[in-house]
Formats: sequence, C-alpha cells, structure tokens
Amino acid sequence: MSIGAQPPGGDSARVGPRPVAGGQDVAAAGTRAPSRRSRRARVVVRKIDPWSVLKFSLVFYFCLLLIVLFALAVIFAILKAFRVVQGLEELLRSLELDVTISGGALFKWFFLVGMLGTVVWSAVTVFAAFLYNLIADVVGGIEVSLSEPE
Repeated sequence: MSIGAQPPGGDSARVGPRPVAGGQDVAAAGTRAPSRRSRRARVVVRKIDPWSVLKFSLVFYFCLLLIVLFALAVIFAILKAFRVVQGLEELLRSLELDVTISGGALFKWFFLVGMLGTVVWSAVTVFAAFLYNLIADVVGGIEVSLSEPE
C-alpha cells in the first residue's frame, strides 16, 4: 500500500502519512535528512554548599582510608608469609631491642592516624569550599558548558 492511497477492500477512509522517530512523517523523511541538533547549556557555579562538601569529603576520605588499610593488610600478610616480619624482629633483638611486631596493634595505630587524617583533610576541603565561595563572589564563579552528545 502506498502512502495516501485507499486501503484494500473499498474502505473510503484515507490513510495519512505515518509518523516516524523524530516527529517527521514518512514522506518528509524521504525528501530530507533528519536534522539532529545537540542541546547545549551554559551553567555558572557561583556557590558550593560547605555542608554538602563536608558530608561528601568525610565519606570519600573514610573510603580512601579503608582502601589503604586493606592494601596494607595485604602487604603485611605477604611480608609475614615470606617471614620478613620475623627477620626484622630478629634483627632488632640482635641490636638489644625487645620489639614484637603485632598486626593488630599496627593496624589499630594506622586506623587512628587515618581517622585523624580523614578529619583534617575534610576540614581542609571545607575550607577550600569557603574560599571558593569568597572568590566566586568577586569574579562571578566558574562557567561550565554542558552539551549532549549527538
């Protein structure tokens, strides 16, 4: 059946052009190529919420702490399996130092130092957000151009 022709069976109802993707009808789509324009937006970041920065940075630095602790646990387990830790303890005993290297105590201190680092770096990040807000008041912020891919 061609477009605009009457359907078989003698029905007099007219069949019009059918729409296709993009809102163009079949006849128009055959005569010209569909035009796709990408959408673009320009956004100016004038203020960063310090409370949001604090929440995000606390979670981010805590996750970073857990990743570092896991990596250290793997390295410590490998060093212990290859008896490097025992060799280091024997070396220190030969130097008249009574030292035992315990994984639990070692990771407790790493965790406490890491938590202190998490708090300090989160405070530095919040300070940077406050500093950005002050500078953005003077210069107008950062302009970001967003575009949708074609």
